[in-house]
Amino acid sequence: MNTRFYNARILTMTGDLTPVWGEVWVEGSTITHVGASQPSDLHWDREINLNGNLLMPGFANAHTHSAMTFLRSFADDLPLQDWLNTQVFPMEAKLNKEHIYHLSKLAILEYLTSGITSNFDMYLTPDSIVQSSIDCGFRTVLTGGVNDFSQSVELVDEWYQKYNGYHELISFTLGFHAEYTNSRENLEGMAALAKKYRAPVYTHNSETASEVQQCIDRTGMTPTAYLDSLGMFDYGGGGYHCVHMTDDDLELFREKNLSVITNPASNLKLASGIAPISDILDRGINLAIGTDGPASNNCLDMFREMFLVTALAKVRENNAAAVSAHDVLRMATTGGAKAMLLDRCGTVETGKLADLIVLDLNQPNMQPLNNIAKNIVYSGSKQNVVLTMVNGRILYENGAFDIGCDPEEVYRTAQRIIDEFTA
Repeated sequence: MNTRFYNARILTMTGDLTPVWGEVWVEGSTITHVGASQPSDLHWDREINLNGNLLMPGFANAHTHSAMTFLRSFADDLPLQDWLNTQVFPMEAKLNKEHIYHLSKLAILEYLTSGITSNFDMYLTPDSIVQSSIDCGFRTVLTGGVNDFSQSVELVDEWYQKYNGYHELISFTLGFHAEYTNSRENLEGMAALAKKYRAPVYTHNSETASEVQQCIDRTGMTPTAYLDSLGMFDYGGGGYHCVHMTDDDLELFREKNLSVITNPASNLKLASGIAPISDILDRGINLAIGTDGPASNNCLDMFREMFLVTALAKVRENNAAAVSAHDVLRMATTGGAKAMLLDRCGTVETGKLADLIVLDLNQPNMQPLNNIAKNIVYSGSKQNVVLTMVNGRILYENGAFDIGCDPEEVYRTAQRIIDEFTA
């Protein structure tokens, strides 16, 4: 399908983040023109007049557990370890592949309304997540969730080989749940896989103070230092949360070219703390943003996450100039794409994949247009998202979905699943 967007303000996410006026052409899944109007003999399936609204790259949700939609507002108001062990893990034990397939669709619907065009998903059954993403036309990067009670190193090895090159919307990275949910044998196995494939590894890291202290008590090292001592990060990767990081931890992230994926709403709700975003930025470490799962957030909303990243950093540093809106917008787009190894996403440029969103600027919360990039972070919301395109296909437009199924049926199925579990 060929689509022409014209009369658009275009935020390419390159340069100084000043929107330019012009048009964007999409041929199939690829952006083929960005800039001024010019003659073309192409056949357009659709020509969309944006009337001055903003076209920009979609947001990359760089950490989530999509199928946890069934636990939204079910397991709340508990600290992390109690939340996991008394609420989440027992309920997750009831899930099967079919449940996860349908529950992932519910998350995808919500991602699209928030302008999210890709997600970095860690959950129990990658095969059902893959099928859900393909059926909906959504871009998903999966990572392993190895731990002592479900996924194994051998399974992650199998999935890594199977799902890289499997479909244009799907890729798979090496990963494990966390240091504290894995034996040393598992961790050494993951480090061996990193060496085997010369590949990056991703994990939950230093989310709570107690997690860090318990690792020090067991190993004499922080989680970051301990995992690195096993060779885990010799080929890069990243950590989710990274709230309680020492200076040495951050320096190791810089040296190993690791990404930090911050999850401010989840960290607040679970009282885990505030990540040192200013320190991370100052060291030149790549930063991305994730919503985390819908049981710990409970909202899959990149606008809320962006505002929290900058606002919490300002409070933490007691400095209203800390972590600018422009920095945060880069985290949500180019930073996420880099962390997720999506080299052809994150900017609006010729040759990049057409993962694009349109924001309605003609609404009260976006006026006046003093600085559009800052408006997105400080006053923007999901109500401004009027179009979400993934891989050249419009999946959400003016409140309507085109993902190959009836959203109402997705809602009913999700409700039926949780009702069965709690009966």
